Amino acid sequence: MRKLLDTIDSPADLKAIEVQKLPQLAADIRELILEVVSESGGHLASSLGAVELTIALHYVFNSPHDKIIWDVGHQAYPHKILTGRRKDFHTLRQFGGISGFPKPAESEHDAFGVGHSSTSISAALGMAAARDLHGKRYKVIPIIGDGSMTAGLAFEGLNQAGHLKKDIIVILNDNEMSISRNVGALSSFLSRKLTGRFATMLKKEVESFIKSIPRIGDKLMGIAKRAEDSLITLLTPGMLFEGLGFHYLGPIDGHDIESLIKTFQDLNDIKGPILVHVATKKGKGYLPAEEDPASFHGVGPFVLETGRPKKKSKPSYTKVFSSTLLEIAEKDEKVVAITAAMPEGTGLAQFAEKYPDRFFDVGIAEQHALTFAAGLAKEGFVPVTAIYSTFLQRAYDEVFHDVCLQNLPVVIAMDRAGIVGADGATHHGLFDISFLRHIPNMVIAAPKDEDELRHLLYSAVRYGKPTAIRYPRGTCLGVDTTGALREIPAGKAEVLKTGPDITILALGTMVYPAISAIEMLEKEGIKAGLINCRFVKPLDHECILDAAASTGGIITVEENALQGGFGSAVLELLEEHGVKIPVKRIGVPDEFVEHGTQDELRAKYGLNAEGIEEAVKSILRENKKSIKVAF
Repeated sequence: MRKLLDTIDSPADLKAIEVQKLPQLAADIRELILEVVSESGGHLASSLGAVELTIALHYVFNSPHDKIIWDVGHQAYPHKILTGRRKDFHTLRQFGGISGFPKPAESEHDAFGVGHSSTSISAALGMAAARDLHGKRYKVIPIIGDGSMTAGLAFEGLNQAGHLKKDIIVILNDNEMSISRNVGALSSFLSRKLTGRFATMLKKEVESFIKSIPRIGDKLMGIAKRAEDSLITLLTPGMLFEGLGFHYLGPIDGHDIESLIKTFQDLNDIKGPILVHVATKKGKGYLPAEEDPASFHGVGPFVLETGRPKKKSKPSYTKVFSSTLLEIAEKDEKVVAITAAMPEGTGLAQFAEKYPDRFFDVGIAEQHALTFAAGLAKEGFVPVTAIYSTFLQRAYDEVFHDVCLQNLPVVIAMDRAGIVGADGATHHGLFDISFLRHIPNMVIAAPKDEDELRHLLYSAVRYGKPTAIRYPRGTCLGVDTTGALREIPAGKAEVLKTGPDITILALGTMVYPAISAIEMLEKEGIKAGLINCRFVKPLDHECILDAAASTGGIITVEENALQGGFGSAVLELLEEHGVKIPVKRIGVPDEFVEHGTQDELRAKYGLNAEGIEEAVKSILRENKKSIKVAF
């Protein structure tokens, strides 16, 4: 039997369906999402929770004429399915397939490119202001989760929206979670929701009482209705948003399609900024995700019947960071841990359980996290702030102004540095070296494997100055991690092999591919040396200059943007010392890297053994040409 979803290739097709049949459409969408994500992985729980909301939005509003803007985009899979990408949905997050996030280049229905939290209201307000300047008429609807509301950017947008009084409809998708359970006073406030049953009962009792008053009951009804609305607003989060200049509606059951549709249709009569508070359940319709939404926020392939991962894998770098930090904290009471709403994602959940008084989840507020860490450091503690590389970009000024300028011993653990894979351009950690290494007082390190990560983390808490450690997403290499922790001097490289023909300066994840490349080159009679540089800043000047003096050329290889990266630091060092030697840099060129597996993307940019081998041969060929010209 043909599914109802099979008839939907655009929002126009959706509008032709009777409202009574829409719950079946929701079931079809959930089935497709589960089928695809269980095979390829993706952001599951958020998308399952937003199915009915998405259907109602597209049923009432007219995308792409009306602008629907998804915050972060974790919940946008139903939107993609309903806007012409149903047949391609099986390519989700795969190399050459559709993106896991809203992307304007992919569809006209993706009104704004997203991937990081809390941008939707500001972007929507800008679009609403542009609409009015153009003299056009259309709706602008940002959808933001309650977790994203913990970021200051969201309130900056709300504040100006209330001031400008632009027609904008903010949908607050409240599932009481971001990726992990929400924290903070705002979360507690948003949880003060009147249930639909209680609100209805309150309304009926008020009306019954007033009508029983002889003669003046009818006259009082209008006044009482306004008072009733004010009371409900006072007892719910509406008080906050009304105070910011919004007309507040809700909370509304986010899984009741008919109620959602009626609410959205009624908005036509309201002018100015509106906030509709919608209550949803993360993971809705799939029991394992409902029971453990944090684990099913972003998942790899899993067995649909059980929810268990399809593959048993080696420990991740995140896991090794977690266990090492616990080992360090056990012996040093000054070590504290900070996360920005991601205790599970950054590996700090176990730290929070063991040392609750020394653990701080600041919500989606990376800027606050770094300045908060600076305050702790100023008073004698050693804060380890675990943040994904891509999200650290949001706290650049705080790293500069509050941490490094005061030379405070804050350790920044940059998880997911380098190419992360299927999440794509918004999530690759390819810029951290470039935006950190020019800041005075900063130490930047990158381990070659999981054991070196342990020692570098142990060293970082002892350096007594700002230190950033970058490590990749994914499983470890299987290196033994049972040895005692030892301190690695800041800026000390490791010579793994010497070779007269050429020397490879490898950083972090590129060391082992370089080892493989050298083995391949040896079979062709090429003798290459290899240095595990470990540190971008400070560089091991002596080690690198010695290599430059004894080899025919230098290859630098890094999983970072070439502009301002590790290779650039090496070039600067050689220039400062007047060293003239052929140098070739391997890294990510001046472009945004799309989604695909880590192996596919590393191969594309020459960041694997074959790419390094070819780079070595290329520089040796150029050297021979230069020699012939010279003679």
